[in-house]
Amino acid sequence: MELRHLRYFAALAEELHFGRAARRLSITQPPLSASIRALEEELGVRLFERDSKQVTLTPAGAAFYQETLPVLKQVGLASAAARAMAQGHTGFLHVGFTGSMVYRSMPRIVTAFLAESPGVRLKVSELSSFEQADAIRRGHLHGGFFSQPSAPDGLASLALPDDQLVACVPSTHPLACETQVLVSALADEPFVIFSREAAPASYDNIISACTQAGFEPRTRYTARLWFTVVALVANGLGVALVPACIAQSGIAGARFIPLAETTLRSGGFFAWNTEHVTPPLEAFIAHAAGVLDAA
Repeated sequence: MELRHLRYFAALAEELHFGRAARRLSITQPPLSASIRALEEELGVRLFERDSKQVTLTPAGAAFYQETLPVLKQVGLASAAARAMAQGHTGFLHVGFTGSMVYRSMPRIVTAFLAESPGVRLKVSELSSFEQADAIRRGHLHGGFFSQPSAPDGLASLALPDDQLVACVPSTHPLACETQVLVSALADEPFVIFSREAAPASYDNIISACTQAGFEPRTRYTARLWFTVVALVANGLGVALVPACIAQSGIAGARFIPLAETTLRSGGFFAWNTEHVTPPLEAFIAHAAGVLDAA
């Protein structure tokens, strides 16, 4: 039994007029009549009584119509579900992020996406850059927001707006009252540095900034989260170079000072594995790109 025959039958059952039913279906009358005859032959019953003046449902036709409606409704729901999934409006999406991304583009992108695709079950997990990259490559995570100067190797990426690096010192530090400092002013200070194991690109970026300023940082503490880095600095345990957005964390006891070297930046990326792209991820990437273009 063809679904087309059921749709044609339902239209005629509701219109009880071949001309009106054909116009509603955007077809001519001959294929409508042929479909009704084929359906009646398949069922072995007459569904309509028709003469030159009127078309009426037979008792068998009326019974068949009542059973046809839920079938057509379910087919419509199934079709809508398939289209929604194909367009990325339903399904599951698991996205990672590094801590500093809560002060950058991530919340705006995620909020806008959920407003556009409320049917997607979105899970967002805070992970280190290394953990995110590994999970994405293995297919355990659909994508992730990275706060680092370069995109993870082997992953496709969408660049996010850059963030400046700034000096982070205890609020009691002699440099705390400065409006701008050179990286070289920190040469003799003990450093709190982001763990290379957690975020190789961010670690290398900090080391490179110090090397360009003519010194190797004296690392006293390493941490896996930017907020931990700042908390250690706030407690007087050293100084650090951190993304400027971290100043929004409001951690007491830390002072954030712009660097004279304005070219020192902390980049940002949304990255994913092209081998594990799903419709919700595809929709998320397109939506993220649109949000960034509109910014």
